[in-house]
Amino acid sequence: MRTAGDTVAETVREVGSLAASAGRADLAERLDQTRRRLLDPGIRVIVVGEFKQGKSKLINALVNAPACPVDDDIATSVPTMVGYAPEPSAWILERSKGVGTDPRNPGIDRREIPLEDLADFVSERGNPGNERGILSAEVLLPREILKGGLQLVDSPGVGGFESTNALTTLAALSSAHAVLMVSDASQEYTEPEVQFLRHAMRISPNVAAVLAKTDLYPEWREVEEIDRRHLLDAGDVPIFAVSSDLRLLAAELQDRTLNDDSGFPALVAHLRREVLGRAEVIHERGAVHDLLSVIDQLTMSMRTELNALQNPEDTPRMIAELEAAKASADEFRGRSARWQVTLTDGIADLVADMEHDVRDRLRRVMREAEKSIDEGDPGPIWDQITEWLDQRVAAAVAETFVWTDERSTWLSEEVADLFSKGETALPAIDVHDTQGVLDPVEEIAGLDSGQLSAGEKIYIGVRGSYGGVLMVGLVTGLIGMTLINPLSLLAGVLVGRRAYREDMHSRLARRQQEAKLIVRRHIDEVTFQVGKQLKDRLRLVQRTARDHFGSMAEELHRSLSEALTTAKQAATTYTAKRDARVNALQKRIAQLEELRSRIPALEEPVPAQAVERASSPVGALTPGPSGRTVS
Repeated sequence: MRTAGDTVAETVREVGSLAASAGRADLAERLDQTRRRLLDPGIRVIVVGEFKQGKSKLINALVNAPACPVDDDIATSVPTMVGYAPEPSAWILERSKGVGTDPRNPGIDRREIPLEDLADFVSERGNPGNERGILSAEVLLPREILKGGLQLVDSPGVGGFESTNALTTLAALSSAHAVLMVSDASQEYTEPEVQFLRHAMRISPNVAAVLAKTDLYPEWREVEEIDRRHLLDAGDVPIFAVSSDLRLLAAELQDRTLNDDSGFPALVAHLRREVLGRAEVIHERGAVHDLLSVIDQLTMSMRTELNALQNPEDTPRMIAELEAAKASADEFRGRSARWQVTLTDGIADLVADMEHDVRDRLRRVMREAEKSIDEGDPGPIWDQITEWLDQRVAAAVAETFVWTDERSTWLSEEVADLFSKGETALPAIDVHDTQGVLDPVEEIAGLDSGQLSAGEKIYIGVRGSYGGVLMVGLVTGLIGMTLINPLSLLAGVLVGRRAYREDMHSRLARRQQEAKLIVRRHIDEVTFQVGKQLKDRLRLVQRTARDHFGSMAEELHRSLSEALTTAKQAATTYTAKRDARVNALQKRIAQLEELRSRIPALEEPVPAQAVERASSPVGALTPGPSGRTVS
């Protein structure tokens, strides 16, 4: 049975062939990319959460296979994608020193490994801290739930969603169609988890929460109720309470009742309806947009030539109108066009705003750090201070990049409105990608703990007491007492104690000043590196939007130019050739109209951001900024 997607894909192929035969290689290439997206949608769902929350076992339970390693200790160290293939297999992706073997990513080597050896590459036990430098892994399985293009991504756990490692997880959300945030039923959501949910909702179009391990905690319903209240404050996020162990046991025993008790049927229904179903509509809508655009441009050129052949007396007026339209198109694709000016000015304003935003956030972190340093001795607790500073800096950088993504999307929508009154799909641009942002920043320097050895304490006391003994001994010597006497010894003790206190106070003041200096240098380095990364990403926004809309302006300009050329040529066509050409044009126009009638009408409104996300052929696991464009 043919689906609407199959019909659209076949129509895309036929219209692409017509465009190629008409000499429009640019339009044919555009539809070729559209067809590839339809045939390989790649609907990515990223499973995120803190350490040991049950993410890997959740994926195993969904596909009913040991796809991801599960361990009592921290398991996943490398992002692992689980997708569909007729035969099971496993692959790892590594950064290439040459051209690379992965056709989707030229700088990446894709190597097959035995499926049973997967844990040696992606688990903390076999690859601690990802010391092998593996970028990601892929597990392909013949499972019905994966057959529609669903790809489940098991992300490494993070030790708190305010940690530096959480930046990488946050960055991966940009390329995902949906996000599942997993938290076990042992306790309610923490503040970092709620904050991460808010970030995820601002980045990804589809976020859901999963309460795992309900079989281990009898009070899980109370935790679920508390979590639902947290989610009401965060936004409209569905929550699913599940037990992966019950699901796996139900699959083993073929027990439908046990499967219902596991809570997985509701989660699977959500994935099928809200993720796969919606993504299919989004893919079809993007393809329909491309189809209508190409058919309109091909039809315009053919109808212009046909009208010139059938009504030669009307040719001068038509040529004049085409000349005016071509002049308008020339202006539209120039640097002085309104959409170009809006894009250039918007990027300049965005750079200034984002630089101020990141400086303001990091200055607040610096003020808080200096205040905590002034309140006590930073030496003994310097490790805790540096950990806190790393977390606050990572959270500030993540918030800035998420905000940048929102502002850049808004700017792209403004440019799209000026370009074609909302009829053009937006280019997909990642600016909130924080992968590698803090890599160039050096680690926070160490600080003297301020702990003195017994010898140092004795030396300081003796050095201070010596002066007291000598001064009082000289004075008492005037009345006939020896240099060392009870009075001089008492004075030595008092003066030594005072000298010790003053020395310790001086050392504390020096440590506080040194700690503040270290914090300021670190914040300055972060500001410098993040500012550079931010500017690079905003330049990517400008180039991507400019190239995307510019290529469409070029297509329109070429269509008008060809229509004008054919209209002029038709005026000088001999009668014998004219009839043959009219017949050929009428057949092609009828063929285009027949193809247009096949295109399904998709009435469900889909946000432009979702269209752009689905239209972009970008991998979910490769690191680094990914500037994606919709052709």
